[in-house]
Amino acid sequence: MGIQDIIEGKKQWRAHMARVKALPPDYQIVYKEMQKYLFKVGPVDLLEGNLLPGIVDFFEESAATGRGVLAVIGEDVAAFCDELIKDSRTYADVYQESINGK
Repeated sequence: MGIQDIIEGKKQWRAHMARVKALPPDYQIVYKEMQKYLFKVGPVDLLEGNLLPGIVDFFEESAATGRGVLAVIGEDVAAFCDELIKDSRTYADVYQESINGK
């Protein structure tokens, strides 16, 4: 990874976070909690995939309809996240494989 790749990645991340900051406050809070959760237990390819931008797209569309974020995703944010990543390889899977391999 060269310096240009790092700079481009930072530009993309800043643009992504600007979209998050444009969301209504309740959507921002839930997005940040989802982001923390997904960074902790999420898929190995989280930053390379389209999961986070897809969530922002979904939230932008939902906010445009005037619905509250919990009306859209439900009361259990972690369960919603788990459903999003259910078929993805997670860091927990990698850890379990390393334990089983020893």
